[in-house]
Amino acid sequence: MSANDFLSGGFAAAPESSDHFEIKKSYDLFIDGKWVKAPKQFETINPATDEVISRVGFAGKKEVNQAVKGARKAYDNLWSKMPPAERGKYLFRIARLIQERAREFAVVESMDGGKPIRESRDVDVPLAAAHFFYHAGWADKLKYAFPGAEVSSIGVVGQVIPWNFPLLMAAWKIAPALACGNTVVLKPAETTPLTALKLAELIQDAGLPPGVVNIVTGAGDTGQALIEHPDVDKVAFTGSTAVGKAIRRSVAGTGKRFTLELGGKAANIVFEDAPINEAVEGIVNGIFFNQGHVCCAGSRLFVQESIADKVIKKLKKRIESLVVGNPLDKNTDIGAINSGEQLARIKNLVKVGKDEGACMWQPSGGVPRKGNWFKPTLFTECAQSHRIVQEEIFGPVLAIQTFRTPQEAIAKANNTPYGLSGGVWTDKGSKIFKMTTGLNAGVVWANTFNKFDPTSPFGGYKESGIGREGGLHGLSAYCQVSY
Repeated sequence: MSANDFLSGGFAAAPESSDHFEIKKSYDLFIDGKWVKAPKQFETINPATDEVISRVGFAGKKEVNQAVKGARKAYDNLWSKMPPAERGKYLFRIARLIQERAREFAVVESMDGGKPIRESRDVDVPLAAAHFFYHAGWADKLKYAFPGAEVSSIGVVGQVIPWNFPLLMAAWKIAPALACGNTVVLKPAETTPLTALKLAELIQDAGLPPGVVNIVTGAGDTGQALIEHPDVDKVAFTGSTAVGKAIRRSVAGTGKRFTLELGGKAANIVFEDAPINEAVEGIVNGIFFNQGHVCCAGSRLFVQESIADKVIKKLKKRIESLVVGNPLDKNTDIGAINSGEQLARIKNLVKVGKDEGACMWQPSGGVPRKGNWFKPTLFTECAQSHRIVQEEIFGPVLAIQTFRTPQEAIAKANNTPYGLSGGVWTDKGSKIFKMTTGLNAGVVWANTFNKFDPTSPFGGYKESGIGREGGLHGLSAYCQVSY
């Protein structure tokens, strides 16, 4: 790889080093506190360079069963009986170790997933630690979280996480499960397993009892074996709506509890009285953060008709300044698309958008020669019926429409199968309240976008899923609460 393989946007290269830690040539499965060999392995690839980073174990039904047995033994014999304050100590220890190894986790996350190092360093890793800190504090206070209720753990939790926020999604799921006294079997996404395996190493170093957390890598068959295992008491999944529907069918009638955090097609609504420059930054953050690989991405922009030309002009100028390139370069704004499969989906839906009559715009300049890349893209002249307006693209593609009245904006924003998130930009507080109560979305940001906190519940309606993660709502999903 040469220095010319990446664009620098006119800035001197500022690459983050990867020589301060080790990535093993191969990784086994983390089961019952030990590293267990899988019957076969698969390669995990750097999407920015197409280079193989490591080989990872592919768990089959036998290994999944072994992991669930280890989790059940740890739950029955130790973890559920441990004083809650002691469980909290382990969570605090994990949180502190994540902070100590933050640089290592950030670099591995960017190498394996393709996201810019600034995002891994400043968002993903600090939030992952924050979730362990937050839930550690609740471990011995559950009776105060649900006053007057009898609170107990559920049992063994099977968790399947996506490739867009591998470490953060692991923290979102593992931390509340452990705080409530459950044990875990986690299956990371096949394209981004490395930070979960690094987390397993950290969990070992933290002295967590064997079997409390088990991590089995693999593909869809591995996840299915985990979800359908008869000794799993709860299923937690984050990923596509199609897979979420299949999971709900598979757990129907089994008595298993479940939470599903699925897709989204968020509306980002800008009124004529909004702070325009700040709104443009919010639009860019809303859709181009993590290359648009975000379920709550602001992928539909609604601009009030009177300011549409001005906003679009400013938006195009701002996009021209975005640096597409090496995820490990601190100048990079938009990194690599996570996989060739996802890149093909983005290209297909962009072609559909053009074929259906929407007008596409992309900034000047090229992209790196090697790896998976896609330029930030805008579509204007969009109709509600267009597939790029209705379907989740999960890439750096923004569909723009205009509106005249708040009622029209609400009607258009709600005209989607999803209901995960939204954004409103205006200087009128009353308008903010009117819009947020009218939008069918689980999370709505006002004059900002993509702000997350472990104390705040996150989740959606309709095809965006069932249940919440974070806050007391997310805590209750891992408890038996009876009044």
